[in-house]
Amino acid sequence: MVFSSLGVIVDILWHEIPNHSKFVSLGEFVVMPNHIHGILLIDKPDNPVNTGQPISPGKTRFQNIGKNTISSIVGSYKSAVTRHANRLEIENGWQAGFHDHIIRNHAEYNRIENYIIKNPQNWRGDKFNN
Repeated sequence: MVFSSLGVIVDILWHEIPNHSKFVSLGEFVVMPNHIHGILLIDKPDNPVNTGQPISPGKTRFQNIGKNTISSIVGSYKSAVTRHANRLEIENGWQAGFHDHIIRNHAEYNRIENYIIKNPQNWRGDKFNN
């Protein structure tokens, strides 16, 4: 796949995410003509999910957990892409939201990773291909 000018910005800034988001590393990622797919790996040591500790809904439910949430990471990424594209006068436009999914095991990770890797070759039949 050959990137447009916007695609280059999208790709470069995706790979910058770990430099701006503590405890985040990147899994598979692909830039498509009108959307992206990517895996964000968040490994916060004191996260109850990572430690096997019970999660207290009352204690964590309304707690501000900072900038290492999926929403804040994706929001910051989309904002950075938009700023750079606007600065270079490149037309762009993100959809308002995004689709996220928590990957719960290795089999699911492998299935999603495979989907991302094969997405370019399946572009003709992709639901996002208008």
